[in-house]
Amino acid sequence: MEVAEKRRELVLWIMVTVESLLFLCACCAEIPPRKVVWDGDCNPHIRLKRSEETVIIDNGLVEVTIENPSGHVMGIKYMGMDNVLECGNPNSNRGYWDIVWDDNAFDKMETKHVKVVAHTDDLVELSFTKKWHFTTDHGKAVPLNIDKRFVVQRGVPGLYMYGILERRHDFPEAQMYQLRIVFKLKEDKFGFMALSDTRQGIVPRGGDRDSSRSQTLAFKEAVLLTNPSNPQLKGEVDDKYQYSCENKDNKLHGWVSDDDAVGFWIITPSNEFRTGGPHKQDLTSHVGPIALSMFVSTHYTGIDIDVTYKKGEAWRKVFGPVLIYLNSASSDDDHRNTLWNDAKRQLSEEIERWPYNFTRSRDFPHAEERGEVCGQLLVRDRCLDEEPTQAQSAFVGLAAPGNAGSWQTEGKGYQFWAQTDNTGRFNIKNVRAGEYNLYAWVHGFIGDYKLDLNITIQPGNKINLGTLIYDPPRNGPTLWEIGIPDRTAAEFFVPEPHPAFVNTLCLDAADKFRQYGLWDRYSELYHHGDLVYTVGVSNYSRDWFFAHVPRNTGNGTNWSTTWQIKYNLQDVNEEGNYTLQLALAAASYAELQIRFNDREAVEPCFTTSRIGYDNAVARHGIHGLYRSYTIIIPGKRFHKGDNAIFLTQTRSHGSFDAVMYDYIRLEAPAG
Repeated sequence: MEVAEKRRELVLWIMVTVESLLFLCACCAEIPPRKVVWDGDCNPHIRLKRSEETVIIDNGLVEVTIENPSGHVMGIKYMGMDNVLECGNPNSNRGYWDIVWDDNAFDKMETKHVKVVAHTDDLVELSFTKKWHFTTDHGKAVPLNIDKRFVVQRGVPGLYMYGILERRHDFPEAQMYQLRIVFKLKEDKFGFMALSDTRQGIVPRGGDRDSSRSQTLAFKEAVLLTNPSNPQLKGEVDDKYQYSCENKDNKLHGWVSDDDAVGFWIITPSNEFRTGGPHKQDLTSHVGPIALSMFVSTHYTGIDIDVTYKKGEAWRKVFGPVLIYLNSASSDDDHRNTLWNDAKRQLSEEIERWPYNFTRSRDFPHAEERGEVCGQLLVRDRCLDEEPTQAQSAFVGLAAPGNAGSWQTEGKGYQFWAQTDNTGRFNIKNVRAGEYNLYAWVHGFIGDYKLDLNITIQPGNKINLGTLIYDPPRNGPTLWEIGIPDRTAAEFFVPEPHPAFVNTLCLDAADKFRQYGLWDRYSELYHHGDLVYTVGVSNYSRDWFFAHVPRNTGNGTNWSTTWQIKYNLQDVNEEGNYTLQLALAAASYAELQIRFNDREAVEPCFTTSRIGYDNAVARHGIHGLYRSYTIIIPGKRFHKGDNAIFLTQTRSHGSFDAVMYDYIRLEAPAG
């Protein structure tokens, strides 16, 4: 048994024993009642104390103090720490919900009323609410009805949080760009951040990012530490976007206080309430020390994600629950690993328990109120095999009805995803009642799959869709290809970071693309001319730069860049049509123009027009939104022998106007 688990049971036993003895003594001696009355004094497991200023829940393991009636978490007492949150901050700046809406208006979602939803031997659930009113709130507060829920369970050293947000049909139009829960921890205690098995380490203090201790780099989020409080961090780069993570992997992150051997973790057992699907990236923890639970954001998608709510558009959604989990270990052992491994164990338990059956809101359906969808996905690429093959490790999901691939920019509903096994079989469990489309994409194949059928989930039903077949884009046999169809640019050449701009949390090979300033390495590596790739000679993992960025001239300006693909055709079918399959992993304020065998042609053979807001290059993401294009080229544009394709990223207003390629394939005419 883990050290933390043993300590947890011991503390609980002591607290229960002491509470029972105190209660018996008070009854026998007829001690006068306390000035502040504890609700349920006869319950030694969970105590609830209410006053005009605060509501306190104590289960013997953690004591949570919430401001009344705002719903801000003022304090979390755990083990020997009176408060793991930063007491130097005002009450509204320690543990809180917030939302960014309309013209970057900021609302901390303060509530007006508090209600005890449940108080039993096993749990306490509180509801902090606010109703939006036009006369008092228009233009001042986000047009939402808010219900923030807090749950403390017996035997769990932590706090469950979830929210029910509602817009009525008569509410005014609003754009809700970001929704999250924020915790700001004690700066003098929590200095070790852990995001994954490989991304862990000591990070700067919040004050180290001040101008007296750091230098701002190409954008305000990135700083070079010049005089940090910890001299060992001097010369490192810090940027909160370097700590981002895909939704599907963003299940556990947090902090360790080395002095106390205490861990603070945010555990997210399900992604059903997050926006943009399993591959959308978002923030986790970052220097402060700050721990985030992100629900909605435009990060890595930009305004392409649908977060605009029209007047007359009613909406209601549950975000969460997530678990704020605390643990402890002996400072004599390898406490960091002990705490991290215990948090991973707790994550596994929470995943097994999902969907939770202890929540008291009717808006959060329990397991018996949900449905299930299963089936088998095959992929049929006739130029590879006449018979369909099993779609292994494909992502299959249910999301709001829309076009193929629309789940990437879906920002209002719920999404439920699973991966296929080696035979292409999938089972999507615990689906909320509602109407969905089924979507999928298959590793190794371009494009998006959508089943042309609306799927209605009712409580308790199980739907078997049988065998589904995906026919990916294909017009003819492959002449050549560059990359792997996996929706990222990870397989291409990611350079070493400049020695002066390193973040040690991103040194693992899998996180190499997160280093600062990699975009500038293109101008260094290709200072004599732009990238030229020769099919059959070049190697895309070595010779194809991960991002098509402008050239930095060194005098404060940027030039557009043209990449060239050289290849040889032994024969040309001038009467037929060739096909260029182009898949992009990211695009930011970019326009990609393509020309065949004539670099100087005034009109390109194809242009994407201006696309993308994902800013994946600047924010250290190896992908943003996925886009694919099927481009038809008449055979008369090709030559027998040597040929060239010119890829021009025309926009160069900033260093981050760029595209990332996922995969390129040239196909011969069919037949």
